[in-house]
Amino acid sequence: MTGTVSRRAPGKLFVAGEYAVLEPGHPALLVAVDRHVTVTVSPTGDTGVRVESDLCPGPTRLRRRDGGLEGVEVGDQKRARDSLGHVVSAIEVVDALLTERGQSPPAMHVSISSRLHRDGTKFGLGSSGAVTVATVAAVAAYAGLGLTPEERFRLAMLAAVRRDAGGSGGDLAASAWGGWIAYQAPDRAAVREMARRDGVGRTLRARWPGFGVRTLRPPRALALEVGWTGDPAHTSVLAGRLDARAWRGGTAHRRFLERSGARVRAAIRALDEGDDDGLLRQVRGARQVLADLDDEVGLGIFTTRLTALCDAAEAVGGAAKPSGAGGGDCGIALLDPAATKDIARLRETWAAAGVLPVPVRVQPTNGSEA
Repeated sequence: MTGTVSRRAPGKLFVAGEYAVLEPGHPALLVAVDRHVTVTVSPTGDTGVRVESDLCPGPTRLRRRDGGLEGVEVGDQKRARDSLGHVVSAIEVVDALLTERGQSPPAMHVSISSRLHRDGTKFGLGSSGAVTVATVAAVAAYAGLGLTPEERFRLAMLAAVRRDAGGSGGDLAASAWGGWIAYQAPDRAAVREMARRDGVGRTLRARWPGFGVRTLRPPRALALEVGWTGDPAHTSVLAGRLDARAWRGGTAHRRFLERSGARVRAAIRALDEGDDDGLLRQVRGARQVLADLDDEVGLGIFTTRLTALCDAAEAVGGAAKPSGAGGGDCGIALLDPAATKDIARLRETWAAAGVLPVPVRVQPTNGSEA
């Protein structure tokens, strides 16, 4: 084992393609932001794994049993299940890879620090994805494994589908690659079955149906402004509402996928061509696609504050929309960075509407460390 190692992974924001990206092969546009989860792994005197995090009270002691991790005491079991599930799953996946390669998973102390929360409340910047990616990277490095961004993503996705195959993995991809990315989700159920059948190592090297990712050039001259509504939202709850309405697979669903995909692909072309005005048009169009979905299915994507956030940006010539599942959390705006008066007016209007401007910047490509 190496000495103490630290790895960090950035949070994310969806620019376009929410909900549609849940379907394998359908595109989304995301950006990584310069707020991170940092995971530090160091030697420990214990024989198992000791985890400390600023997201849950007290240390958690874990022991390895039957290929997994379990809490040593009742309090440890509850924290491992409720607050540290993503961390536990990430360690278990790296353990499985080491075991397949004939290496014994190491005893270790894992320390986690997050800048994607405020007083324990999530901003909606993809903290679960960032902690999964950072834990995979740090534990692998501690065990002497070097990972490419794609290997880091794939291991993180395998960790995620152990818990729930419903998430798209877009947050994991943004955390693994950084910068602006075009992303298509794999068939997560197929990936989970592949890992169960073939093991982690072979699944890492296999073709994943539906999966695609590409780093993109950032806009030439657009500022990213982020506002937080103060209302945490839960993507799984909103996506569950969608499923409960028996909407998937019908005509309306197919129409939504087509409209969303057209907006995302046009936004990607605008980035490739350096067409900032074209990108603004597509972001406005993506807002309308989400609004139409909300009207049709009644998910509650657009809260009063998210609507005010978007309208304020439109009023100063920008483009804005909810980022992610909506129902709270964050919204984004893109506008001319030279228009300092407009940006100041936007932030003032947001504050008056109860929206907190969040000072973030785009995390450069490959900003999360290998």
